[in-house]
Parts: sequence; structure tokens; C-alpha cells
Amino acid sequence: MFIDTHCHFDFPIFTDHIKASIDRIKAADIRGLIIPAITADRFSTILDLANRYQPIYAALGLHPIYKHSEEDLQILTEKLAAKPDKLVAIGEVGLDRFIFANLDNQEEIATKWQKQCYFFREQLKLAKRFDLPLLIHSRKAADVIHHELRQANLPCRGVLHGFSGSYEQAMQFVKLGYYIGVGGVISYPRAQKTRNAIARLPLTSLLLETDAPDMPLNGEQSRPNRPENIVLIFKILTELRSETAAEISEQILTNTLTLFGRINKMVLSHP
Repeated sequence: MFIDTHCHFDFPIFTDHIKASIDRIKAADIRGLIIPAITADRFSTILDLANRYQPIYAALGLHPIYKHSEEDLQILTEKLAAKPDKLVAIGEVGLDRFIFANLDNQEEIATKWQKQCYFFREQLKLAKRFDLPLLIHSRKAADVIHHELRQANLPCRGVLHGFSGSYEQAMQFVKLGYYIGVGGVISYPRAQKTRNAIARLPLTSLLLETDAPDMPLNGEQSRPNRPENIVLIFKILTELRSETAAEISEQILTNTLTLFGRINKMVLSHP
């Protein structure tokens, strides 16, 4: 059985055929699926999906690559304060330097980076205030994110989503108490640095995710990713690790339920 800790199930590719989408995740033995928000206008949709469908859980946050306002931050605060039953995390939050690659105006880059850092820090404060874990987006910003997390010293920690770095880089976060999200990156033979890292990291630090419909697996680049592909990600993980499939499955489930304490363990007994 699986819990997909990061899947954008609120996107039309899933919601336009919601019954079929739910049936497919159940057939794949996915007992839980966490939907992270990217903008404030998605909060209500995600919470509604979580309320309507037993396997779905919600994370609310402001993604770093989108433009946000103080009003969005206030809306997020109010939603968190309401403590919805199936809210399990704050996310997707983080920092992203990659989006500046095609910009030449250094002043523009500096302004956008400052705004990213501001919203990230504000959401770290909310994570501490509401005692919730984080789903963390990081692209070319691991150094700053590590510094901010160390300074914040959050009670619930979180997961570094879509990890694609080295063993040494991952261990910096593991030593802070954070988990590493294992997704489709490990399906690419050329991603040797990340595959080697995932093979060596403590099993107690790993979680499974798909990031569907993004982060397609190797050979599936022309198709949208789907949460059912977590089965394939798990299979690849078992090929990289020395432990048995049963040991890996049991430990990752334990990791997931430990981090996302609000996920009702009764979800595991549902057909």
C-alpha cells in the first residue's frame, strides 16, 4: 500500500474525470494522497476534494514561482487557523532560482528573489505557529533553504520535495530532521548522483511521491505523470536499495505516518 505525499490531484487532468481518477488510485493500492496548493485561489478546491474523497488529504501553501500578495498570506493564515479536518501540511513552499535563468535584469532578479524569500520565511512562521510539517520546493536554492530551516527550528520539520541532489546535500537536511521525497528522478539512468544518494540515505529519511502530473518517469516524458506511477517508483527504489521490498514498504509507511501525524491511520484499513 502507498501514500503519495505530493500529487497535484486538483489539476483538470484528474478532476475532469474524477471518478475514474479515484478508481485508478484505489486500484493501485494508494491509500492516501496529499494535494499541495500552489496559489491561494486553489485552497478551497483542494479542501473540497479532501472532504469529498476518503484517500485525499490537503496541504495549503504559496509556491515560490507564482506571484503572491499579502492578502494571499492572510487567506492562508485564516485557512490554517480554521484547522480543517484533512489538512496535514503547509505546502508547496520553498525557493526557486532556476526561474531566473533567462532573465538578464539583475535588479528584477533581486526583487523577485527577495519576494520569494519573504513568502518562504512567512510560511515558516506559520508552520511553527500551527505545528504543521512543510512540503518544500527547492531548485538551485538548497543552500539558502537549509540556512532558513536551521534558523527556523520547526517542531514538525517536513520533506524536501522532488529531490535531485547529491548524498552530501541530502544529508544536510536529514541531519536537521527533514525527509527526502523520492520521485520520478530515480527512473533516469543519467541521474546517477541522485540515484546513488537515494541508495545510500537512511531508509528512515525517505518518502514516496509522484508530483503528478509533473515529473514524468523515464520513457514517459510525452505523457502526463499519474499518481499510480508511485508503484513504478517504489519498484525502482527497491532495485537501488539493499533492504527487501517488504522492509522498504513498511519503513516508508512508518515515515509517512510519523511526519504527517494528522493522517488518520484508519485510512490503511479502507478497501
